[in-house]
Amino acid sequence: MDAIPLTLDGYLAADPEPGDREGTASWRMTCSAGTDHLVEEAVIPCTTMEPEIAHALLTERQPGDLLRVIGHLTLPGTADGVIRLHAESLEVLWEAPVLDADGDDADTATATDADADRNNAIAALAEALTGFGQAAPGPGQSIRMHISPTGALGSGLEHCHRFDVTPAMAHRLADYIDAMNCFMDSERPDGAVLTSETVADLTDLFDDIDLIDLTNTVLNATRPEHRPAVTQAMDDMFGDIPAPEDTDP
Repeated sequence: MDAIPLTLDGYLAADPEPGDREGTASWRMTCSAGTDHLVEEAVIPCTTMEPEIAHALLTERQPGDLLRVIGHLTLPGTADGVIRLHAESLEVLWEAPVLDADGDDADTATATDADADRNNAIAALAEALTGFGQAAPGPGQSIRMHISPTGALGSGLEHCHRFDVTPAMAHRLADYIDAMNCFMDSERPDGAVLTSETVADLTDLFDDIDLIDLTNTVLNATRPEHRPAVTQAMDDMFGDIPAPEDTDP
């Protein structure tokens, strides 16, 4: 069958390989052709008997490079044959960035450590919630909770867990979380769990604080040169508060 003249643009799919004879090479190109509604992709085997092209492919090019190949396409004589583009000219349209092997190793190690930390945290949480759920006796309506890694699960199904708890147990769990949140950024004392009544009392206490009076009292007792820093500190703690110039002298 006659060869068909063809110009083809595509990405180098893998490292080129030397041919059976010196000055030859073979490679594969990933080519896409489509419309707004359909995109088709094919991998086209390519060969060349041009020593300059073979040398450039084997020494300078890397997967991901966008190439333009001009040559002749030969079609197979049988249904199970392989089409092949015999390159006579090659142009580099875009070079893929060179990958930093050391940087890739560091990134991979960091990602692996992060995954291990996450999986250990999931295991600890699953163990705690398993005991919590087992403490819920009796039939009746229950609440189902799931924990799993984010993203595609794939082989990470062993890190997925499911728990059933009663509404009463769910309320207790919510109280524990509220108690932890009451400590904000400070370290939570071991074994300290605030009751719901204590949380309510603390809420009422902070609701009764008049921030304007508090600001005036603090700033009036502060040296003028220190007022901006004190104002910023109070703003970080309580939110927006009056500026020094807006307070009573």
